[in-house]
Amino acid sequence: MSMTQIPLLLLLCGFLASVFLGMAIIPRILVISHKKRLYDIPDTRKVHTTPVPRLGGLSFFPVILMSMALVMGFRLYLWSSDLSGLSLDMLHEYLFLFVGMTLLYLVGVCDDLVGVGYRYKFVVQVVSAFLLVLSGNWLDSLGGLFGIYSVPALLGVPITVFAVVYVTNAINLIDGIDGLSSGLCCIALSVLSVIFFIQVQYIYALLAVCTLGVLMPFWCYNVFGNANRGHKLFMGDAGSLTLGYVISFLIIHLCVSNGSFPDRSNPYLVIAFSTVLVPLLDVIRVVLHRLREHKNPFLPDKNHFHHKLLRTGMRVRMVMVTILCVSVFFIALNLLLAKRMNITYLLFLNLFLWSLLHLSINRLISGERGRKRPVRNSDSSLPVFL
Repeated sequence: MSMTQIPLLLLLCGFLASVFLGMAIIPRILVISHKKRLYDIPDTRKVHTTPVPRLGGLSFFPVILMSMALVMGFRLYLWSSDLSGLSLDMLHEYLFLFVGMTLLYLVGVCDDLVGVGYRYKFVVQVVSAFLLVLSGNWLDSLGGLFGIYSVPALLGVPITVFAVVYVTNAINLIDGIDGLSSGLCCIALSVLSVIFFIQVQYIYALLAVCTLGVLMPFWCYNVFGNANRGHKLFMGDAGSLTLGYVISFLIIHLCVSNGSFPDRSNPYLVIAFSTVLVPLLDVIRVVLHRLREHKNPFLPDKNHFHHKLLRTGMRVRMVMVTILCVSVFFIALNLLLAKRMNITYLLFLNLFLWSLLHLSINRLISGERGRKRPVRNSDSSLPVFL
């Protein structure tokens, strides 16, 4: 086999191992959830109307860990003389990564079972983010964003911690309708795995495809499962926090590994974050709206992107597909322009298009309300709906 075929085979094996492990574990989680009646109960803010198990994310961390360990074990067993692509720095990174994943996974499980306050979750997220910094992954350059290039550790470390917590929470908060959060993560992981493969960073591509693999069977249960027959389940915080942390690690590493020259522009800063641009921008918009309404920015409401699209009259499945298409559009746009355009101007272009999109949605919502507004019939005192 050639030197390119071996990594490709290993990535395929990692993906398939993750898929099959997910297919084996997720149905068992469903059975346990129904026996112990561990449900996500519907309320006025939620879209679903039937109690649904929310422990699907229990499978994510174990499956990612097992599939990666299996592939790396076989790789060292079959090609023990070839240690290219492996280093002590990489081991250092992954040890801290898995400790951080374990912390967030355990907090997520506790939150799904008994509930955990947002302050406690935030503290654990910050600690986990610092673990990534200790692994050597921190932003020492902004790549020319706002004309800023190299930054000292005193500034770069807090920015990195903020970025990790931001991405992790964005993935968690966008998990509002079937298939949305997992679908956005599938798109992000697919793009990141291809980029890492092209850049010959196979171990990071392996992490991306192993995470993608366990998401595939979950996405099918989440989107196509029948809640009335007990075949649907949600990922819960155990899943969303794990996904957000893994993706934030891959994003930060992509930025750092392509920022060899801190005094030069780094287009991968935009490309990396564009993979989750939709949830990132949605968090900013929602938090600003809550602050403007004098509400607690950490408490949930019904003003997320998917809530707004639902108010236009779209069905849940169509809302999910629409948001996934919007995400693909922004990723393609940034991939196309990142190396041809100043990244500060590109950021403002993204913000302009995002604002334009929401202005259009607001007009659709106003039109939908106007269409349903009752008017008086001249021949009757009863209201008539247009």
